[in-house]
Amino acid sequence: MATASPAPHSPPKLVDGVPNGHPGTGARGGDVDDGIPIVDFDVLVNGTADQRSQAVWDLGRACEDWGFFMVINHGVPEDLKKELVEACKELFGLPEEEKAEHLEAEPMAPIRIGSGFYAVVDGARYLRNYLKMFAHPELHCPAKPAKLRDISAEYSAKTRDMLQQLATAISESLGLEGGRMSEALNLDSCFQILVGNHYPQHTGPGDLGVGLPAHSDHGLLTLLFQDGVDGLQVEHDGQWVLAKPLPGAFFVIAGDQLEIVSNGRYKAAIHRAVIGSEQERMSFVSMISPSMDTVVAPVPELAQEGKGLEFRGVKYRDYMAYQQSNKLEAKEALNIARMQLHGDTNGRVEHH
Repeated sequence: MATASPAPHSPPKLVDGVPNGHPGTGARGGDVDDGIPIVDFDVLVNGTADQRSQAVWDLGRACEDWGFFMVINHGVPEDLKKELVEACKELFGLPEEEKAEHLEAEPMAPIRIGSGFYAVVDGARYLRNYLKMFAHPELHCPAKPAKLRDISAEYSAKTRDMLQQLATAISESLGLEGGRMSEALNLDSCFQILVGNHYPQHTGPGDLGVGLPAHSDHGLLTLLFQDGVDGLQVEHDGQWVLAKPLPGAFFVIAGDQLEIVSNGRYKAAIHRAVIGSEQERMSFVSMISPSMDTVVAPVPELAQEGKGLEFRGVKYRDYMAYQQSNKLEAKEALNIARMQLHGDTNGRVEHH
């Protein structure tokens, strides 16, 4: 397996202690251009040709500059999101014996309930309880609480459709046909995972605890909402920016597979979860990825002149298993797909 040496990663500085990522005030409290980008989903789907063209261009800039943006006017009911949070709270509150078969399951199990990231690897050092369940092509769901299955099925279908439409627009923003990325990644039969996160109050030293360390996501696109308590931070220009959503908005996070398929043009966003001492926090994730057996490689049309392709093809199942079985460390997992490029005198590109 060809690998590159991991790039060193220095944690970015926290801006002003508590940076503000709310549009209008700017991510650094300065001008609005520093704010987290906003994508109007309704314009992408229903706008005029000119409106949609501008929205696609803005979406491309968001993917290139941030790898992270907010989506508004998405059509996913707020009541459905609230029902999902309540069902997850009920699950986390169940007696251990009613969750036993899924507790600390192996990384590729279709249902996992646990703490930390993967406790066997990280020793549950991080302050998080979670539920992970495969949602597509088949929904896997704990038996209790009984209402969780129907809620999860509806939520996964609505968010999967939205993420697939975002992938179409992202493909266009790269100068490709709208369906090109979907075709390359077999998104019609995509793999989807749902994750419910519960971050308890921080009772250790200092004002903040680490709920989840700095990392990028193994999939293509991650959709996230939280329960009104901030805690998601994204790295931008070497600094941590606190992600403060507009009411009802989702966050979208570019994952490793987008960086690979775009040949490095769009970067996977490094992000983390922090928790304060006063409030517990919940967030919920819907992530779409290539089908498990898809070999993900850059779209050939995006080879950079003089540099060629930055990544080799890796089967998504193998990539996910690697990332999920190792400690989270920024974007280290991408090194299993990254080529070491050397141009020879004839202009050829070799890798090893």
